Amino acid sequence: MTGSSSPKAPEHADRSYRSPGGIAAGVLLLALAAWLGGDAIVRGEGRTPWLALAGLLCVVPLVIAFTVRPAVWAGEDRLLVRNPFRTVTLPWASVEAVRAGYSSEVLAAGRTYQLWAIPVSLRQRKRAARRVSRAAAEGTPRVAAAQAGPERAPADQAIEDLRGLAERGATREGAQGAPAVRWAYELIAPSVVGLLLFVGLATFA
Repeated sequence: MTGSSSPKAPEHADRSYRSPGGIAAGVLLLALAAWLGGDAIVRGEGRTPWLALAGLLCVVPLVIAFTVRPAVWAGEDRLLVRNPFRTVTLPWASVEAVRAGYSSEVLAAGRTYQLWAIPVSLRQRKRAARRVSRAAAEGTPRVAAAQAGPERAPADQAIEDLRGLAERGATREGAQGAPAVRWAYELIAPSVVGLLLFVGLATFA
């Protein structure tokens, strides 16, 4: 699975975001795929090893794309969003809004881009809201309440930080320009090839 190199993160990124849970799940899935697929390749008979190899070629890039790959880097001049199958470079001047509803997303040049690396957890959001309500009802000082736990869910705090960076960076000379999108063909191509091989082998078995 080779291809042209992906755009690099800003050299002086003020913020970087990845999903620890997603990465952990991806590592476990890759280990499981390697175990099952490797066993089928080594011990299988007939077309089984080839089917296993084609299945791995299709599945492994998808697992990497949806679990390990997503990341967000925010620098002084731009926001770099690496989603499963594309990388989007957004100069701050092109960013219209950064928001988190049921998912985290950024609006730029009339289009909406999901932030896969910043998943929204409704459970964490409700927990933070209950903590704030409890502190207000008890008259707990703000500093003490903050020490007891964050006032916002992690995703909401991340969006707030990105919103602040966007507002401060929009007028910078280096933050001007239009969004640029690069597709992750190094993941798309082997996955499609693996699927075609698997279907072909299974059909003519």
